[in-house]
Amino acid sequence: MTNTQVTHIQIDNYGPWTVTPEPRREVDLQTMQSRLYADLAQLFGNRDGYIFFSRFDNMIAVSNGLDMDDHGLIQESVGNRYPVSMSLSVATGATPASALGTATEQLQEAGSAQDKGRREVLRGQTIDDEFRTETDVQLAHFDVDDATEKYTDQLNEFDTFIRIEQGYAALMKYMRESHDSLSFFVGGDNVIAVCPSLNRDDYQDAIDHVREAVDVELKVGVGRGRTPAEAGMDAKHALEHCRATGDPVTIG
Repeated sequence: MTNTQVTHIQIDNYGPWTVTPEPRREVDLQTMQSRLYADLAQLFGNRDGYIFFSRFDNMIAVSNGLDMDDHGLIQESVGNRYPVSMSLSVATGATPASALGTATEQLQEAGSAQDKGRREVLRGQTIDDEFRTETDVQLAHFDVDDATEKYTDQLNEFDTFIRIEQGYAALMKYMRESHDSLSFFVGGDNVIAVCPSLNRDDYQDAIDHVREAVDVELKVGVGRGRTPAEAGMDAKHALEHCRATGDPVTIG
């Protein structure tokens, strides 16, 4: 059984800020968003967490191992360095989607994302050390089979992008609806899914679904760990085993 801890990160009042006192240049907004994501990736990563950019004004972290003080320090660091503030909500659950649902509800109860009076909310609950185990986090690292040969070296870049995104969209929807998992594009032709306790057949079914739906072939390495960093490295090694053996699913 997994016990996923998820943190929902939301920039406070971001939409109105982008047009106050007048619309800000898009290039400046994109630069700030990318820098904020990079800083948060390091701040969570230095504590063995993972963060995914989602829509950039909203981000999602797998935060097993971080307590509320850690979250407060991350929040404070961002507040000291950026012209925007952010609110954090932490929750746990037997599935990643249920944990995120609770975290999101906690933020919504604190006020709208565009509420000028809602600033730097920090609420929720983390997993006490005594209840943590070595298998709390399950991460699946999906990769498109032969993406370079099939797409990158054959098609123009935008058509390649379309094929990769079609595979990601089909996988993301299937894993959410069938397994309460959260899947995130992480660049290139890679997707990381945060999952409950799934078995080999479950992952094979996901691969089969994507192939049948959009004609994109995937392989996946799966890892378990006490923290996202441990599970992620386990998944990476499992994926390397897939590449070496041709096995579409390897569970570390």
